[in-house]
Amino acid sequence: MVRKKILVVDDTGFNRELIIQLLEDKYDCVEAGDGEEALRRAAEVRPDLILMDLGLPVLDGWEATKRIKADQELKRIPVIAVTSHAMVGDEMRAREVGCDDYLSKPIDENELMRKIQKFVG
Repeated sequence: MVRKKILVVDDTGFNRELIIQLLEDKYDCVEAGDGEEALRRAAEVRPDLILMDLGLPVLDGWEATKRIKADQELKRIPVIAVTSHAMVGDEMRAREVGCDDYLSKPIDENELMRKIQKFVG
């Protein structure tokens, strides 16, 4: 069986490692530390799902998501915002730029796995 690929985008290495540890038994994980790198990696590896931090350097996750969803080759890739942006209106704003789902930090492992299952099984 072909394993699904998940692109984990977060500017904090510790956060990326934590998420990858949760996922690596079931999924192939690819990392990016900023929005520009996320765009490059998405185009290179064509992941089945992107977990996108919104507060990123170089190019933030809001703009990176907008560009991914505007790209004919990438727009079908589901994007889940995984972010500490948890103020009123942030989820709506994340969905407006193209995020398919939203999860606030600190991450609830069970909720994360449920959301991933919903998109990639």
